[in-house]
Amino acid sequence: MPFHKGHFYCIDVAASQCEKVYVLMFSGGEQEMEILLQNPGEVYLSKEDRQKHIKLAIKKYDNTEFHLIDITKCKNPDGTENWDMETPLVRAACGRIEAVYGSEPSYKAYFDRAYPEAEYILVDVKRKHYPVSGTAIRNMENWKERKLWII
Repeated sequence: MPFHKGHFYCIDVAASQCEKVYVLMFSGGEQEMEILLQNPGEVYLSKEDRQKHIKLAIKKYDNTEFHLIDITKCKNPDGTENWDMETPLVRAACGRIEAVYGSEPSYKAYFDRAYPEAEYILVDVKRKHYPVSGTAIRNMENWKERKLWII
């Protein structure tokens, strides 16, 4: 959160290498709820606006399919997000997964456990093509007004 050019680049790479690409947007997660509570009514971070931006960005590809995954109930007893509870939701949307594309090396252990049949393909880890990350954007002063993240 938010969808940015680095995400789009990852989709672009995957779409050029794969027969079918599932683009997933998770909604109802811990980080999303924290951001939305801090910014009530924030139009640039609404679920509907994020869906619209992602769908518009992937429209140019014939081999992409968008899915919204509601992870509101995927919580540990202490209320933190539980990625392992999300895995069956992803499998229900995508079926067999041969590759997972991303730019965060720290996610490899989870993906190896959740999708052992899939290769985790890292894309632009050093952010050379698009020097942007969601965390960096959220930490920018006045990032919402600058709209640097919008595709």
